[in-house]
Amino acid sequence: MAFFVKMLRALKQQYRSRGMVSMLLLNKMQLAGFLRGLLLKMIYLRRLDSSVFFIQANSTVELLSRQARMRIGKYVFIRKNASIRVDHQGELRLGNHVFINDNCNINCVGRTTIGAYTKIAPNVCINDHDHNYKSSEGGHLLVGQVTIGEHVWIGSNVVILRDTVIGDHAVIAAGSVVKGHVPAHTVYLNKRESRLLEIGKKEVLRAGAAQ
Repeated sequence: MAFFVKMLRALKQQYRSRGMVSMLLLNKMQLAGFLRGLLLKMIYLRRLDSSVFFIQANSTVELLSRQARMRIGKYVFIRKNASIRVDHQGELRLGNHVFINDNCNINCVGRTTIGAYTKIAPNVCINDHDHNYKSSEGGHLLVGQVTIGEHVWIGSNVVILRDTVIGDHAVIAAGSVVKGHVPAHTVYLNKRESRLLEIGKKEVLRAGAAQ
């Protein structure tokens, strides 16, 4: 009963702030996203442990091996054109109320965890592994882990690499490349300068000075 009362209040608020047409369109998309999530649960059965979650059009969730596992918490929302892949013995966990924006990519073959209420902006790429390009022997992947805490904000176009831990309430600035440990309650800004190296000379020029 409490659930339906909460839902009616939300609809009433949407009607007041958005109007009837926008409210209906919004809830149509929400319903379609819920049905896509339900279909994924039916396809993967025990390999996908989930509560109520939403996934919009053109987004994909792929569990590519029998050992691959994924857990999705309550009210996770995945927007359009996102790609989530779990392969080999990978395990991906999304906490309650995680929000993943358009065009994000998550590739997991080790262990990747994203804590509750974390928000991920568009075009973010998260990988818990690298290609082992230095050696032709052994496995072709270097497998690690990625752990992202709760209430984290990840800006647009961020790349998060293997063996990275991001603490609770951290903010990752747009365009950053993250590897290693980011403490809780901090802002991480990965500022990289563009440099040009002239062929045959040792001098390194900044891109701005070379123009």
